[in-house]
This record gives sequence, C-alpha cells and structure tokens, in this order.
Amino acid sequence: MNKAELIDQIAGQAKLSKADAKRALDAFVGATTGALKKGDRVALVGFGSFSVSKRNARTGRNPQTGAPITIKAKKVVKFKAGSDLAKSVQ
Repeated sequence: MNKAELIDQIAGQAKLSKADAKRALDAFVGATTGALKKGDRVALVGFGSFSVSKRNARTGRNPQTGAPITIKAKKVVKFKAGSDLAKSVQ
C-alpha cells in the first residue's frame, strides 16, 4: 500500500474528504518525526511503538572487492508491533 492508497483508506473509514485524510496523515508523520528527532518514543497502544536506537560503528566488507570497510555509527528508527497488531496478522 502506498501513501495515496492509505489516504483513500483513511478517508473511507473515517468518512473524511481525501484532503482532510491527507492533512491528518501528514500531521501524524510530522508529529512522529519530530518526537523521534528529540529522542522520544511514540507509543500507540495495541498498534506498536516507534523509538530511536543507536547503532555502533562496525567493520563490514566491500561486496565487490572483499576489502574491509568501516561503517559509521548512526541512529536508526525501530518499530515494535503491539500485541493487537501482532495477533491480527497471524
């Protein structure tokens, strides 16, 4: 499902116009992004939680040459599914 299809689904289920559904989705994405940038955790009970984790620097290999390379440390976004979501997809 892409963003346009998600907007269609939100509009249909919430009985909103597509423009309102797009604004709501954009607001959710913006608020979630802002919270994660600050290092906060975003938890939606039953759905799941988004958090930021630090990945340490490590040594990898160049797949073409096999030469060792250093992969820099960075922050990554993690999502952990909630119990309701996990049960519904089984």
